[in-house]
Amino acid sequence: MAQVQLEHISKVFGEGADATTAVDDVSLTIDDHEFMILLGPSGCGKSTLLRMVAGLEDPTSGDLLIDGLRVNDVEPKLRDVAMVFQSYALYPHKTVQRNIEFPLKVRGVSKAERAKEAERAAEVLGLTDYLRRKPGQLSGGQRQRVALARAIVRRPAVFLMDEPLSNLDAKLRGDTRAELVDLHRRLNSTFIYVTHDQVEAMTMGTRVAVINKGRIEQVGSPQEVYDAPASTFVAQFIGTPPMNLLPPGMIGASDVQIGVRPEHLRVDPSGTITGSVRQLEHLGHEVLLLAEGDGGLHLTARIAPHDQVPGVGDVVRFTADERFLHRFDAATGVRLP
Repeated sequence: MAQVQLEHISKVFGEGADATTAVDDVSLTIDDHEFMILLGPSGCGKSTLLRMVAGLEDPTSGDLLIDGLRVNDVEPKLRDVAMVFQSYALYPHKTVQRNIEFPLKVRGVSKAERAKEAERAAEVLGLTDYLRRKPGQLSGGQRQRVALARAIVRRPAVFLMDEPLSNLDAKLRGDTRAELVDLHRRLNSTFIYVTHDQVEAMTMGTRVAVINKGRIEQVGSPQEVYDAPASTFVAQFIGTPPMNLLPPGMIGASDVQIGVRPEHLRVDPSGTITGSVRQLEHLGHEVLLLAEGDGGLHLTARIAPHDQVPGVGDVVRFTADERFLHRFDAATGVRLP
């Protein structure tokens, strides 16, 4: 059992005029056996937050609790957490089996028991045939699985993963995403996963915490965050391609900014939104139409591949279904009812 609670956690690097706030008054409860995604752009503070849970960074203020116990002053090795890094961090001179066994060796586990646990972890991740190889003889995806197996063998209460798939190619990322979701189902552990890739967030997490400039903008299920973004930042960060944001006053009041997803923006000769087609992206299952309107307004619409598609340079009109409009305060960017 491992519930992780962050209570008003802040982290400031440097002092005085050189001080930089990386994490700013973050409060978040991650339930036992949850797959929580910390999502945000580079430099938003998500990795710093993860490192504080691991004990690799000390909070400047606030309390960090694991299963109800305050662990601010508890050494990393005593927190019952295991961290998987983007860079694998394997020992190049050790075999796969020795790499997986190493955390148990440090704990003084017997050689026979270490071997048994390493073989069990390797079987879970499909590494049985590679136990005698060294990391240099493995592909990037296999090395990442070795790093995961090394974490699994400890049977931690909390898994911490810092962008573990960033070094993999697109197909391997997709395969490994599925492996991680399946692994989470089978292990009685809590997962906290840091990424800047919103596809990973939408497909893996039970909940997503969207972080911007050290603060949490929104927490919810992937579908909740997509369907009802709490701010214009979330609206444009979640979704590929991102939500269209229209200038205040183009639709409705001048103090309200309207957002519309590309799938809800339709080409319509009677529409009130005008743009010139700048680019067409043919993706097979759909066509993305990128247009430019007055004042540098950029618009993206999804079109079915067999519908009539305008040509580059054509001036087209768009309409948006009223049911799918998102309304934000023009001054603050916060979602309105």
